[in-house]
Parts: sequence; C-alpha cells; structure tokens
Amino acid sequence: MYGYEDVYDGIYNGMPANQLGNEGWRKPWSGGNGGSCVEAKKLNDGRVALRQSTDPDGPALIYSNHEITTFILGAKAGEADFLLG
Repeated sequence: MYGYEDVYDGIYNGMPANQLGNEGWRKPWSGGNGGSCVEAKKLNDGRVALRQSTDPDGPALIYSNHEITTFILGAKAGEADFLLG
C-alpha cells in the first residue's frame, strides 16, 4: 500500500497515465526516433508527470517540482552527458 507522502489527490508514481486525462501532455523535445517520445504534463499541484508517447495508457512517472527542476538543471550543466552515445 502507499503511504501518505506517496499518494496526493489520488495521484501516485506508476499510476496509469490515462487516469491523468488526455489534455495537457506535451512533447518537450522529439527526434528522429520514429515517434517514440517522452511526454510531460504539469499537474495542478506543481508536480510533473512523464509518460511514453507510444504507451499513453502505461505508467506515469510522477516527480515533484524540486525533483524535475534538479534533473533539468543537472542535465543542462552536463551531468547527464554520460547517457549520450
């Protein structure tokens, strides 16, 4: 079962992304990968949900504003460059 800190307004990490609705999903970037992209949605409470565009009913990864901000700033600073080629 989920603890209080894991579930907020019925939204939890790994929940089916389609339960978050179809509106508001955006592809922050896309490349020549045949349409397979990560989609992001800003939730009303400031958290961010991510899902796979080719599996919109699959699990959503839910990140706090602090977590997603830290990730993006780190990626911009080159801290995720090890993931490239």
